[in-house]
Parts: sequence; structure tokens; C-alpha cells
Amino acid sequence: MAPRRLADISVQPKSFAFTAENLEWAKGQIAKYPPDRQASAVLPILWRAQEQAGGWVPEAAIRAVADLLGMAHIRVLEVATFYTMFNLAPVGRWHVQLCGTTPCELRGAGGLKKVCHERIGEQMHVTPDGKFSWVEVECLGACVNAPAVQINADYYEDLTPDSFRGVLDEFAAGGTPKPGPQIIGRQLSAPIGGPTTLTDPAIYASNERTR
Repeated sequence: MAPRRLADISVQPKSFAFTAENLEWAKGQIAKYPPDRQASAVLPILWRAQEQAGGWVPEAAIRAVADLLGMAHIRVLEVATFYTMFNLAPVGRWHVQLCGTTPCELRGAGGLKKVCHERIGEQMHVTPDGKFSWVEVECLGACVNAPAVQINADYYEDLTPDSFRGVLDEFAAGGTPKPGPQIIGRQLSAPIGGPTTLTDPAIYASNERTR
């Protein structure tokens, strides 16, 4: 994995402070651990800091989390730079994480990458209107519904270049595309076309008679 570094100082905010609501939430996370193990709350608290900051972790947020947990700043920096779920530079309002591992590649992720380059630009580039950014990631764990992308907290699966463009168009227009499979006739990760086994009503007749 290539070294992960903080964003340029020109985009870094001078300070970061949790909102009252997020600070109360963070204290609840810290309280789950014994006094000498409260640094264990660093992951969820960093995640909440990223959400508050608009999808990325500024250097000031790293320092704020470290101070809250009584950790050295470098320790929290190590965590933020190690885990790729933490974005170290500003992202768009809708941040696209495109799975580029083998199952998604075999199912057409290459076409989705072309759409990202056409519609958004290079990886971790934020569009001029601030709406979109994208990055290629490792497996999203949705191989059976490949190819898949994660946009903010939701998965969009069984994509084609055209359906992916449609998802981006809907976001750009202010809508909220329905997450999950983007093909007709599929329920979540079930087989396309519906159940193919255990469909004979006679199988369940004895159960009906005993009720």
C-alpha cells in the first residue's frame, strides 16, 4: 500500500471541535472501556470526526481526538493513515468508493471506472461543484452482486455503466437513488429471477394442517 499522507496545509482548517451532540456520543464510547484502555475508542471517535468534518479527517480533528483520549497525536495519526476508511483529504458531498478487486473486475468494474473518469475526474479529485469524488478500493464484500460501489454509507450493486450514470445523475439532481441491486428481479443477494428451490406448496401442506 502506498504511503498515506495528510492533505496539503492549504486545505487544512485551523481548528476542529466536536459538536455538543458528538462530544456526548464520544464520551459514551470512551465509557465502554476501563480507564487504562480508553484509547480503544479511537476508531469510532475518528469515524464520527470524519462524518462531522464532511467525509474526511483534517489534521486538527486528529489532534482533537488524541487530546480527548489522552493519546499522543502521532498515535492517532498512525491510526488515521493506516486505515483506508479514513479519508485524509477533502471529498465530495457524494464520495464514490469503487471496488476494483477481481470479482467486480470480471463483472464490469472497468466500465464503471471509465464513467468515474468521465464524470468526476481523477481519483480523489473533487468536482468543481463539490458534489462528487471517487477512489478505487479493495473488496467491498458484495461480490455476489458485482460490480458494486459504495457511495457514502450505501451500496449500489449489479451496476452497468448506464445504470451507474443514472445513479450519479439522480444524486446530482438532488435525489436519493435507491441503494442495493440496480437490476429488476433481484432481491438483495438472492438469485436473479426469484427462488428456484423449495417452491412447491405441497412441501408446506403438513405444516398447515398441524396449526
